[in-house]
Amino acid sequence: MEEDDDYEPPLMATYKHLLDSHPHRLDVVDHRSDAADADEEECFLPVIDLSILLLQHQHKQSSGAEAAAAEQCRASIVRAAAEWGFFQVTNHGVPQALLDELHQAQVAVFRQPFHLKARQPLLDFSPESYRWGTPTATCLEQLSWSEAYHIPTTNTTAPAATAGDDDDKTRLVVEEVSTSMSKLAQQLAEILVADLGESIGEDTAVVSRCTRSTCFLRLNRYPPCAAPSGAYGLCPHTDSDFLTILHQDGVGGLQLVKAGRWVAVKPNPGALIVNVGDLLQAWSNDRYRSVEHRVMASAARERFSVAFFLCPSYDTLIRPRCGAGGPPRYESFTFGEYRNQIREDVRLTGRKLGLQRFRKPE
Repeated sequence: MEEDDDYEPPLMATYKHLLDSHPHRLDVVDHRSDAADADEEECFLPVIDLSILLLQHQHKQSSGAEAAAAEQCRASIVRAAAEWGFFQVTNHGVPQALLDELHQAQVAVFRQPFHLKARQPLLDFSPESYRWGTPTATCLEQLSWSEAYHIPTTNTTAPAATAGDDDDKTRLVVEEVSTSMSKLAQQLAEILVADLGESIGEDTAVVSRCTRSTCFLRLNRYPPCAAPSGAYGLCPHTDSDFLTILHQDGVGGLQLVKAGRWVAVKPNPGALIVNVGDLLQAWSNDRYRSVEHRVMASAARERFSVAFFLCPSYDTLIRPRCGAGGPPRYESFTFGEYRNQIREDVRLTGRKLGLQRFRKPE
């Protein structure tokens, strides 16, 4: 059967006025062709093999050599979070077969007719979990050329009698990926906060407040954009959580700021990408870096990714841990206050201002 394109959200029709008002290309690394651009500046994120940590966890006890290797692995995680804010992990405990199964389910979900995606909830989630474009955008720089499902990690299971076979399979793979990524994110976050060197019990407690009821998974699709001006698949931003785990396909388009320049992240199908969020940067008093990043839309190819966001409860207090890093650089705030401030800033200015709202005067 020939496939039609009634699954595409009406991005071009809705945002044509923003595209037309921007006669020149966005100042971006070019992702508008399938061919590699010889002038494109790519970065190779640090790659950390987590197999020794998994082995140590399984055996509970380890030899002196294994303990030393595990400590070296933890040090690599801390160094990457401090120097890059982004890194990749392999042998991470999330089975590749499971990620492949989620990708297949994700493609099928986004191939549903747009009118169904916009009106009918995915599985038993709220219809508001499906989002596309940027309703608040007033200029091209604020527009995200994408569609996504925001899936809370609670209530991802439902009685089989209420769902069809395809829904059951999708629900099961979403549940399994959420569980696996949650375990990985918790493990990495505990390593990072433990290295801050003070109030270990309290630091560990804040990670434990990132529970199934507070975290979420996001399924992303970035449709092709053939507009002459180009478009962001996802606008430049920092993540507002503690830690993010990302699985992407091989299309490319993810870029981050390194040494004041935008650089493209070379896809690595065998690895998951980890990045520090705003809450961990504030919690660590700027020891770890929540780095600005974006996704560029391709002119010809769609891109898929899935992201897990490690978030605490809204009443969790974020208080900078100073250690050897000098006086606190941020006012203390709750995650709920932070989210409310972001929403208000987006409403008033069209963009997120983030941590600068809570930074103390120098």
